[in-house]
Amino acid sequence: MALTLLTAALLVSGTTAKASGSGGTAARSWFTSWSAAQHSLAPTALTDQTVRMVTHLSQGGDAVRVRVQNTFGTTPLTVDAATAALTDAKSAATEGRPSPLTFDGRRRVVVPAGGEVWSDATRLTTRAQSDVAVSLSVSGTVVPGRHETAFRTNYLTEPGAGDHTGDTDAAAYTRTTESTYLVTAVDVHNPRLKGTVVGYGSSVVDGIGSTNCGSGCTELGTNRRWTDDLARRITAELPPEGQLAIANAGVNGTTSAPDCPNLADPVRGLDAGARLERDVLSLHGVTGVLYYYGTNDLPAGCAAEQILASYRTTFQRLHAAGIEVYVTPITPRPGYTDQHNRIRQTVNNAVTQWNTCGGTCDGLLHFDQVLKDPVRPNSIDPRYDTGDGIHANIAGQQALADTVSLSMLRSATR
Repeated sequence: MALTLLTAALLVSGTTAKASGSGGTAARSWFTSWSAAQHSLAPTALTDQTVRMVTHLSQGGDAVRVRVQNTFGTTPLTVDAATAALTDAKSAATEGRPSPLTFDGRRRVVVPAGGEVWSDATRLTTRAQSDVAVSLSVSGTVVPGRHETAFRTNYLTEPGAGDHTGDTDAAAYTRTTESTYLVTAVDVHNPRLKGTVVGYGSSVVDGIGSTNCGSGCTELGTNRRWTDDLARRITAELPPEGQLAIANAGVNGTTSAPDCPNLADPVRGLDAGARLERDVLSLHGVTGVLYYYGTNDLPAGCAAEQILASYRTTFQRLHAAGIEVYVTPITPRPGYTDQHNRIRQTVNNAVTQWNTCGGTCDGLLHFDQVLKDPVRPNSIDPRYDTGDGIHANIAGQQALADTVSLSMLRSATR
């Protein structure tokens, strides 16, 4: 059955629905099921061409809507046409004819520099773990914002090729990228879902290591981040009336605190507080955040109180929006100095106090205990190490997902 006129009228755009769930019963039927946070501009411009980005949904529904961002753009972004379609993600081909996406009822939309738009709802039936290809025809020349580490292949036509958003085959999509351009979130309409839980942090959330299946082994496009593994656990282990969506808002190289003295320029201004509104609070149906920050604050020169102050400020903002916060102590690295480890221990003692960050968060994720080497506790367990001493391989990603308490996540929805 098609979307009702009432649903379409109330929910035609995501621009007015906020993450804290305001807006009545209808608004609470929308949940962000996939996200990818922009953090830089692509190395080359788009010129009169179409991009087809593959998004992997944690939960499905009977309709979707899509967020397009021009956050880092310096000129307006003109989208002449957009579609969404199921795909097997093995190529740019779609499964069936793509469904048109409109913006306030129009096919064409101009996104100002630094701005964003949500599409209207479009009928598309999806399931948990569905892959949805979002295609955008860009006119003129613009340098797109991107999430660099898609860990999958995405597709582009040649410059000047024009609108291929309605194509079902892959013939026009002759170029590829392992970044995600322009598309930063996909919502699903599903009144049975109870909330969206957002993974928020740096490279360990972003998924660095999640393609590492052993020495000389790489898996691209298999969705093995710990947040992906957690989404599969939720689908398999929670009852139908208690399902949650998972969104990933990790950005490689970022810190919790904004004022670490040795912070590199490419990630300056992308700290936890600076991007919280865009990458968490502007998503829909958010009930919880899995906070995995601090690993980069130490080499960036931050002191314990700077890190903890940033934690408290971010947690207060999330709580003010009605969102619960679950925090992991800072995980080990063999490259940390003795001073880094002293600061790490100070922060971790504060986080683990009463198992609630001294009353400022709602629970713990014991990722530090999962990853630490039982023989050398300031290093990563060799079974889970990609070889860089920092990031978890596919086995480690699964181990992290397996330790998350699903009953704890459900408690935020009651």
